[in-house]
Amino acid sequence: MKWSDEAWGEIEGIYASILNLPFVKELAEGTLPEDKFMFYLMQDALYLDGYSANLAHIASRIRRKDQMESFLRFALDGIEVERQMHGLFLKDIDMSEVEMTPTCMLYTTLLRAQGLAPVEVEAAAVLPCFWIYQRVGEYILSVTDLAENPYARWISTYADPTFAESTRRAVEICDQLAETASEEVRRSMTSIFVKCARMEWMFWDSAYNKEQWKI
Repeated sequence: MKWSDEAWGEIEGIYASILNLPFVKELAEGTLPEDKFMFYLMQDALYLDGYSANLAHIASRIRRKDQMESFLRFALDGIEVERQMHGLFLKDIDMSEVEMTPTCMLYTTLLRAQGLAPVEVEAAAVLPCFWIYQRVGEYILSVTDLAENPYARWISTYADPTFAESTRRAVEICDQLAETASEEVRRSMTSIFVKCARMEWMFWDSAYNKEQWKI
């Protein structure tokens, strides 16, 4: 069994729970309140800034040139998505005034910490953001009418065939890394993959609830 098959099997319940989140359901219906969507986008912009750095860091650690090139491209793509989102939705917002929520800070810190783990583990940590977003984007596209949905531009970004190809490549690289990894490292890859899948659930849930620091 490929590592990716094993890893996805571990998060099937989490993924099902993500599809049942009010944020995702209302996004698909086009009924998500704009303030919740904007709250999400601001936190996502902060997250993507660190995520792109994580991708570039992985590229600096991987030995195979083709894998390195892929992760460098992923990093550049992340920067470009952030730029597009800024231009479309956040152009009137001073992001220097936006504070990370506890969930966003936890997720970005968790990813950054994997820079001290084996590169296989760091690569597995960033994979849920690719894979779950791609699957959610395809799901939403299958149940919504983009012509009537006010969030069509965002949905199209993650349901795009180009993003699907990047996701396929990221999964492929993780499988290649797992093939030559020890059993201990492979277990660690699965463990962090599950943790970061949980963080994806928490990220959307925190956006819907417009999470604030309690003190």
